[in-house]
Amino acid sequence: MRGELAVRASAFVVAFFCAIPLLAGCTGPGATAPAVETPSTAKQQPITVEVNQSRDQYGKQAIQIQLTNTSDAPLTVSSAQLDSPLFQEDIVWRPSEGRLVLPPNQPKSVPTALPAPACDTPKGATTDLQAKIDYQEAGKDPGQQTSDASDPFGVLPRNAGELCLAAQAADVATMVLDPKLEVAADGGTAVVRLLITPAADGGSHRTLTIQGIDGTTLLAEADNQPWPRNVKISQGTAPMELSLGIRPARCDPHAVAEDKVGTLLPLRVTVGDREGLLKIAASVDLRGRIYDFVTAACGDG
Repeated sequence: MRGELAVRASAFVVAFFCAIPLLAGCTGPGATAPAVETPSTAKQQPITVEVNQSRDQYGKQAIQIQLTNTSDAPLTVSSAQLDSPLFQEDIVWRPSEGRLVLPPNQPKSVPTALPAPACDTPKGATTDLQAKIDYQEAGKDPGQQTSDASDPFGVLPRNAGELCLAAQAADVATMVLDPKLEVAADGGTAVVRLLITPAADGGSHRTLTIQGIDGTTLLAEADNQPWPRNVKISQGTAPMELSLGIRPARCDPHAVAEDKVGTLLPLRVTVGDREGLLKIAASVDLRGRIYDFVTAACGDG
């Protein structure tokens, strides 16, 4: 009787503790303990890779690759490569001269241009990002790391989408800003013109709609000159121009001095099955004239 009670008690104890999910390694008679992976069994890569984009690069088809050395020794990087299904080719960085030295636990960002986007990538397709880094630690053989890379701000999807939208829009029409700027007599407003030249109709009869135009960090819609909306553009039609009345969006002392994207005019467009922002950049001459206008308008109160 006592032996039977002891067996039952032992079975109860095993069953009780194995029912608790946080306890690993519970085994009964003849059972095999499951393999448990601990953090120490996972190999840590010496360099973490992250994608970002500075304000100067916005609209210039360029990004930054941020590399962080997680080891205890300096590492010398000779190349970095990102493989994304959103682009037709790999995104590649190589130093123009010498090599990049990464001190321990210190991130460094390197600029690189984006290749042409893969506009036929199906919606909902995986956007996994893989990095390949060639590096060397002093006194050791060169190594190569292949690992996941992160894009916490969605830089690559946003840029790929904008580039594909721009390519489809260019099939319908060419849009540029007139380098001239017409400043009102009172100096408080001005007019910038968007020049639109539709492409020849090759039989596809493609159209583009400018749903609206957004302001920028530097420019806003003039109060008495509302910007046009829902403008439809078709291949094979006559050129047109849109007159946009502008005023300074801000007059703090740093408005012009620190401007990076204030002269990129964002058009909200629909073309084909794509919808989004199409940014039209001011030429060097127009950019200078806009800066002069904002400075003068703000200076006059």
